Amino acid sequence: MRLLVPIIAVVAVVDQVLKELVLQTVNPARPVEVIGEWARIVLVFNSGAAFSMGQNHTWVFTTLQLGFVLGALYFGRSMVHRPQIIGVALIAGGALGNLIDRLFRAPGFFVGHVVDYISIGNFAVFNLADSAITIGVVVVIAALFFEPEPSKEKA
Repeated sequence: MRLLVPIIAVVAVVDQVLKELVLQTVNPARPVEVIGEWARIVLVFNSGAAFSMGQNHTWVFTTLQLGFVLGALYFGRSMVHRPQIIGVALIAGGALGNLIDRLFRAPGFFVGHVVDYISIGNFAVFNLADSAITIGVVVVIAALFFEPEPSKEKA
């Protein structure tokens, strides 16, 4: 828990700070070019999941994110492998960052829209929380493949 909780908190806080910064400085109608048109900051409000799928099911994503964060905190106590803990913490931190949007942003509690702002090439617009989730999934999968099996001693 000493590793899990701080990572979750840092990811969620940094995500919210960046979203607030974008909300205060970027006009939705005027993207900010960072590297020409290839990398831009574009303010979008997303009611769905990745790639704006499930636009009419915001409450489902809210429920899933809440469940994952609570599950990570509950089951995190029994995790022992550092890479798995880091991966799960990144996923939970990203889920918490987007969950905060869904709980407290317009149009209302539990159905709020997620603030997305990173646009790379022709890829979907995303945010730091989404990046943390993606990196966390890669870390967890890698950990599952590369971590040694726990030793099984006979009684």
